[in-house]
Amino acid sequence: MEGDGGVELTLSPETLTEDDVCVIQDTWRPVYENRENAGVAVLIRFFGNFPSAKKYFSQFRDMQDPEEMRQSVQLKKHALRVMTTLNSMVENLRDADKLNTIFKQMGKSHALRHKVDPVYFKILAGVILEVLVEAFPQSFSPASVQGAWSKLMGVLYWQMNKVYAEVGWESIKNSAK
Repeated sequence: MEGDGGVELTLSPETLTEDDVCVIQDTWRPVYENRENAGVAVLIRFFGNFPSAKKYFSQFRDMQDPEEMRQSVQLKKHALRVMTTLNSMVENLRDADKLNTIFKQMGKSHALRHKVDPVYFKILAGVILEVLVEAFPQSFSPASVQGAWSKLMGVLYWQMNKVYAEVGWESIKNSAK
């Protein structure tokens, strides 16, 4: 799967309610307690289902075997970075300034330094939800929980596209050709 690299901005994502914030923060605790395993499971699923995403990772782009990925120190390190960033988002859901800082740092890094197609944020958001529902069924089975997390992933994707647009992703992408 390959995106067209365009930045997709809808009017705005669905807003998180106070109930959504509480649900997200409550259900996140057991995930973060198991952050390495959860993060590795997310990345293995992501790379297994969307192998084109591995092109951004020289350390494990040629790995095909899920067990080899599971043992990779570099993959574990990136999985922990993903989970730590998600943790920062979850902890700061009521602090718009901190959230904006997180989104800007992540967006600029992925757009300018790593040149990651923004479509991968949308794909990864879906994979995160899928893995969390499977790995933590006691917490993530209710539709209300999945709905709150879907809203959060929608906000993440929207914010990444916003940052990409701010840094001129289209012109960066076109100049790299």
